[in-house]
Amino acid sequence: MRLLRRYLEYSILRKIFIGLILGAIYGLVVGSSGHPEAATAIKPLGDLFVRLLKMLVMPIILASLVVGAASISPARLGRVGIKIVLYYMATSAFAVFIGLLMANIFKPGIGLELGAGEGKAIEAQAPSLVQTLLNIVPTNPFAALANGDVLPTIFFAIVLGISLSYLMNSENERIKNSATTLYNAFDGLAEAMYKIVRGVMQYAPIGVFALIAYVLATQGVKVVGPLAKVTVAVYLGLVIQIVFVYGLLLKVFGLDLVKFLNKAKDAMITAFVTRSSSGTLPVTMRVAEENLGVSKSIYSFTLPLGATINMDGTALYQGVCAMFIANAIGQPLPFTQQLVIVITAVLASIGTAGVPGAGAIMLAMVLESVGLPLEPGSAVALAYAMILGIDAILDMGRTMVNVTGDLAGTTIVAKTEGELDESKW
Repeated sequence: MRLLRRYLEYSILRKIFIGLILGAIYGLVVGSSGHPEAATAIKPLGDLFVRLLKMLVMPIILASLVVGAASISPARLGRVGIKIVLYYMATSAFAVFIGLLMANIFKPGIGLELGAGEGKAIEAQAPSLVQTLLNIVPTNPFAALANGDVLPTIFFAIVLGISLSYLMNSENERIKNSATTLYNAFDGLAEAMYKIVRGVMQYAPIGVFALIAYVLATQGVKVVGPLAKVTVAVYLGLVIQIVFVYGLLLKVFGLDLVKFLNKAKDAMITAFVTRSSSGTLPVTMRVAEENLGVSKSIYSFTLPLGATINMDGTALYQGVCAMFIANAIGQPLPFTQQLVIVITAVLASIGTAGVPGAGAIMLAMVLESVGLPLEPGSAVALAYAMILGIDAILDMGRTMVNVTGDLAGTTIVAKTEGELDESKW
């Protein structure tokens, strides 16, 4: 019991960092020794951590968005919504530009001269824009919640929350009391979920160890060679996105980037090792309130929305990987087609947010938009498959930036709305 108590009292961040380092060492050792199955055997420990986080996602999205929407007046909700959506769209556009810049500097894929007929068939289907917009409105909100359909759940939660905000101000005492009771029930559910999050995070170091060990044991060696440039270009672009885009925006609103990163690091590390923005959402919300001092009325609305539609890291990845594939098959993209990548990647970040394997499907959509369709047996399919071979490693960095962008935007909006506890800064 004493050992368990000491473990629980030790800093979660330090425990996660220790798990990260030990997992990396273990993964590299077993991978280089030709026995990656030794890491595969412990992967279920990491899968358990991800499942525990995902278990909380849908209840947190529903409860927190209802509470968030209900706690803001309709006029103010519209103002906050416009601010955060404009932020998400603008930073995604900057991210794609940075990705294309890195691709033009590093020129990944040049000289590979991939031949047709060597690729494997790859199927990646994304819904049309019209169907995506229609699917946002659920025909059965309870089915959407049970099936883990994020966009329809968000739509229903916001509508329900706005309705409650009106009813709680009703002059009819019965209606007012009923609405307040329902609001309190959702508020209690949200608080219970946050409590569970703290317990799940105590298991995080073990999950981190297993996830990192598996990734490095099975994927690490594939980073070398032609794909090394892709990895370097993506990660350098991600650093530029954090330092220059988020850093400058935070500075404009009187906030310090170094302090922000120090406070956001728990969510950033969790996103890095779990590779899931929605799975990290419980941690992201805790960080926003406890570390950054953001009011619940702001983050309960902006963060679930950001986890769904804001994919800055993924958008940057599209730029680099689309250029890699074009270069690898000997068809470098002109400036006009690079602009098409920007437009498609920004729009696709919303359209494919709720689709499993969103990054890979977004890339398929971007390739289609610039005339590089994924045909079975084609050189494009082969280059695409090579990207998927290191996708786990790229996914770690891009997911971390996705979550960092959500937190930066939430903090900025909270500052403009006077809902940021600056005593924590």
